[in-house]
Amino acid sequence: MAKETKARYSDEELDDFKTLIEDKISKAQADLELLRSAYMNDGNNGTDDTSPTFKAFEEGSETMSKEANTQLAIRQEKFIRDLKNAVIRIENKTYGICRVTGKLINKKRLLLVPHATLSIEAKNMQK
Repeated sequence: MAKETKARYSDEELDDFKTLIEDKISKAQADLELLRSAYMNDGNNGTDDTSPTFKAFEEGSETMSKEANTQLAIRQEKFIRDLKNAVIRIENKTYGICRVTGKLINKKRLLLVPHATLSIEAKNMQK
C-alpha cells in the first residue's frame, strides 16, 4: 500500500500552529512598541552640560540609531503582517500548502518559520 500524501494539515495541527503564531504576534507587537518608543524618544540623554564635541557625536549617533530603529520597526511590521496572513490561511484551511508546488510544507519548517508560504523545494527553485 503506497503512502498517501496529505492534502492539508488536520484541524488539530492547524490549531497548534495558530496558537504558536498568535504567541509570535503578541511578542512581535511588544517588540514593535519598544522600537517605536526608542525612535520617538525625545533624545534627552543628559548631555546638556557636556562638551560641544561630545554633544555633536551624540546627535550623530542618535540620528543613526533612529534610522536603524525605523528600519527595524518597518521589518517588524512586515513580520506581523505576514503572521496575521498566516492566521487567515489557517482559518481558510490553506495554511502550510506551498504556493508554488501545492504540496504540504514540512512541519519542521513551519515551526521555525510559521509564516512560510514556500516549501524548501520551491525556495531552492527561486535561487
